[in-house]
Amino acid sequence: MLRISALLLIAVSGLTAQSTGLNWLKLPDPRMEIDGLPWYAESGGRLMRFPPRLKDTIPAQVYSLGLSPSGGRIRFRTDSARLAIRVEYPGPPNMANMHAYGQTGVDLYLDGVYRSTAIADKDSKPGKPVEKVYFDLSQRPRAMREVTLYLPLYKGAQILGIGFDAEAKIEPPTSFALPKPVVYYGTSITQGGCASRPGMSYQAQVGRWLNLDFVNLGFSGAGKGEPEVAHAVAEIDASAFVLDFSQNNRTLDSVKEVYDPFLAVLREKHPATPIVAITPIMQAAEQITETEIEGMRVHIRQVVSARIGKGDRNLYLIEGTDLIGPGRLDAYVDGNHPNDLGFYWMAEGIAPRLVKLLGLPAAVGGGR
Repeated sequence: MLRISALLLIAVSGLTAQSTGLNWLKLPDPRMEIDGLPWYAESGGRLMRFPPRLKDTIPAQVYSLGLSPSGGRIRFRTDSARLAIRVEYPGPPNMANMHAYGQTGVDLYLDGVYRSTAIADKDSKPGKPVEKVYFDLSQRPRAMREVTLYLPLYKGAQILGIGFDAEAKIEPPTSFALPKPVVYYGTSITQGGCASRPGMSYQAQVGRWLNLDFVNLGFSGAGKGEPEVAHAVAEIDASAFVLDFSQNNRTLDSVKEVYDPFLAVLREKHPATPIVAITPIMQAAEQITETEIEGMRVHIRQVVSARIGKGDRNLYLIEGTDLIGPGRLDAYVDGNHPNDLGFYWMAEGIAPRLVKLLGLPAAVGGGR
């Protein structure tokens, strides 16, 4: 009778048998580092990409998309034999071109290797947390391990707690290769559409290969380069800025209105910080005519060339078709958004450029 009552208690409370007996820690915690969310402290600990003070300054769609913590990570070291998480989502997965793992997943990487993912279920809503036990290594010797939790690409999330066993040691994570993050600004492709899960965005892959921190400021359909957004991006003290925006503007004329002014805002605030401009990758499904897309490529080249000609020695160009060109159209989910293979190809092309311009050791893993 006692055993039945205990099982009922576990079911009602939403706990799993594996997660009982854990100590649950809440964020913030000085031993657990929050990366990729530069305004985290200003935002009162909310996992969001822009601070509340910018709500009425930047476009409403950009601010709304910024409530998804794409690129955010929680990092620490622990010898805990078990690790679990409690996550609350604003709603269930609801995207046609991304499944629950890509849209809502919280990936766990252990010593740089993927292990498991927590996801929202079909009944997720405020007040109904999801609990996930990532691993149970109780049969192995205790050892300090590096933990990275990648936050959702397309769904807001609150981390209600991270569960450790009672004897666990918890320490801050190993430092990055550079003290400042690489800041990526762009479209849905930058945000992570359509990676199978957060750890497979191209920024996440580059970050693991080069041990680099990064900030993801990609916004689906809304990466248009508005002046207000440029000023917000420029608030971040970055090791480099990577710009992959243009297609959300839909026309060459609108790109011409914003591209050079966006660079000007960054350069005024960061006169010597490397800036990488990426021209549009190849389309499989033509949502924008190839004439318009090629015009955007030409304009970006012209802007970059003119600025280099005037003495900007920290501005670099990457041709998007060198990352995903006409021979790599298997890179797509829906004709426009990369799958994991596409993001791997993008990371493989971007990583060596960052190695060179930031003076880093050669890439490891897939970035060789």
